[in-house]
Amino acid sequence: MAEPNILLTRIDNRLIHGQVATQWNSTIGANLILVANDEVSTNTMRQNLMKMAAPTGVATRFFSLQHTIEIIGKASPKQKIFIICENPEDVLTLVKGGVPIKKVNIGNMHMAEGKRQVATSVAVSDEDVAAFRELQERGVELEIRRVPSTPVEDVNKLFS
Repeated sequence: MAEPNILLTRIDNRLIHGQVATQWNSTIGANLILVANDEVSTNTMRQNLMKMAAPTGVATRFFSLQHTIEIIGKASPKQKIFIICENPEDVLTLVKGGVPIKKVNIGNMHMAEGKRQVATSVAVSDEDVAAFRELQERGVELEIRRVPSTPVEDVNKLFS
């Protein structure tokens, strides 16, 4: 079976919004945005809001993590897939489940209780750091970059 054509996997706790829709998608040229998120997969109100922000002509799917793991291998080679997850733990779940993610763009992880700011738009908890370490150990390349036009930030900030 052919490997799915995953162009980019991004962590952004806002999931689909204007920045993702316009800047990232036009840069990578995806024709399918797949939001892998257990809560959103069953929340039609959030799905409808995200569909409004999605670029015209780009398909959107809202799958649970498990459904993503089960179905990604059936993707057509014509599908240029942009996966968006809410947090590194979800990405790690996908990787452990066999989703062939090679690179993760870390975009927005908002500050919250129990987190520390480590980069321009990235705040991490100890759980996040552990998930990032395991992703690296599994050979996944990590990149901190808010939008395509900004420079890549030092990924070692995640672990300091």
